[in-house]
Amino acid sequence: MAQWVRFEHQGKSGFGQVHDEQVAVYSGELFASPQPTGETINLAEITLDTPCTPSKMIAMVDNFHALVTKLEHAVPAEPLYFLKGNNSFLAANQVIRTPKSYAGKIVYEGELGIVIGKRCHEASEAEAAEAIFGYTCINDVTAIEILNRDPGYPQWTRSKSFDTFGVFGPYIATDIDPSKLVIKTILNDQERQNYPVADMIFPPAKLVSLISQDVPLEAGDIIACGTSVGVGSMKPGSQVSIVIEGVGRLDNRFE
Repeated sequence: MAQWVRFEHQGKSGFGQVHDEQVAVYSGELFASPQPTGETINLAEITLDTPCTPSKMIAMVDNFHALVTKLEHAVPAEPLYFLKGNNSFLAANQVIRTPKSYAGKIVYEGELGIVIGKRCHEASEAEAAEAIFGYTCINDVTAIEILNRDPGYPQWTRSKSFDTFGVFGPYIATDIDPSKLVIKTILNDQERQNYPVADMIFPPAKLVSLISQDVPLEAGDIIACGTSVGVGSMKPGSQVSIVIEGVGRLDNRFE
């Protein structure tokens, strides 16, 4: 397993692999055989960036059996998804901010993110599995009262695309078995979500394959796998963490 990170250090951008409390710096392109430079930097000395720059984030709805059962929705026959605006992307340790145009509840959604490593279009499930570079933590922040405000049209993209609402990182973990992962959300030191990836309706390779029939996926694109039970609202001043053991811990403050 490797944990890849992008960072700022002394005014320069870089990327590399995390080893204990240090980053081994690499050169080249993350998704095209990068090479180690031999340089190391203490993790405490860097500022984390998002671990990649997606051309798009595709986010799932109703992709966990437990949540579908709770909501009394039918199990979907195909992936249900929307796009989060690129303006929303936010790195670990940065501040999630309340939009000036909205005064309602804002909720966290702890999720697993699939990171695509090479172009993937109309892929079989085996091809899709090969196109997955790794996994990251996601907080799919939502202005929940906007979502169903208009009875004629659910506003998925609008409610989820405000600045700072697409939080992901801090790392991309490679060479792991996603079916064994557990996703936890911690709000102000209280566990609010704890659910297994194994409960997913469309698991990662199948999900990538099915979405790639509709939309070409590029290296660096992210698929947010959807959330399960335990979603709730955040109050200004809250600390929220998405924790996936083996992948990383995504910490942010909400204001």
